[in-house]
Amino acid sequence: MSELKTNPLENGAATQPVFNVQRVYLKDASLEIPNAPKIFLETEPPSLEVQLNVGSESVVEGIYEVTVMATLTTKIKEQVGFLVEAKQAGIFEIRGVPQDQMEPLLGIVCPNILYPYLRANVADLITRTGFPPVHLTEINFEAFFNERKTAMEKQQAEAVGGSSMVGSNGLPLQ
Repeated sequence: MSELKTNPLENGAATQPVFNVQRVYLKDASLEIPNAPKIFLETEPPSLEVQLNVGSESVVEGIYEVTVMATLTTKIKEQVGFLVEAKQAGIFEIRGVPQDQMEPLLGIVCPNILYPYLRANVADLITRTGFPPVHLTEINFEAFFNERKTAMEKQQAEAVGGSSMVGSNGLPLQ
C-alpha cells in the first residue's frame, strides 16, 4: 500500500517549527600569560574575574549563528596571571518560529546548548597553563537574558528621557 505524500505548503497548511543544531564549534580562543615565568613563583592565591556575553546574527534565511563569549582574568598582587578569551559558537536552523519567540530562543535556548562546550574548552586551556583548573559555574541563561533585556530597556528609556521633546511649534514640551 503506497502512501500519498503531499507538501503542506502546497495545501496552504502551516508548517511545523524547525529547530536544528547544524554545528557547534570553537570560533576563537586566546590565552596569554604575560608575567610568566615569574608569576608561577607567587604563593598567594589568584583572584578571578569572569565576563560573559551572548550574541547572535542571521547568516542566511532561517540559519543563525549564536556565540557565547567568556573572558577570564586572574591576578596575583595586581599582576595578571593569565587571560583567557574564548568564543563558542553554533549554527542553528530555526524556521517557522513566531517572531516574538525568536529572541528568547537565540538568547536562552541556544546559549544553554553551547555553554557546556565553552566550559570544557576554557577548562582545557587553563589546565594547559600550569595554573590550577578553573571550572566555570552553571549559568541561568534565562535570568541572564532578562537582566540584559531590562538593562537595554532602561538604557533606551534614559536616552529618550535625556533628550528634550519639541512640540510642533518648535518649543520644548514640559
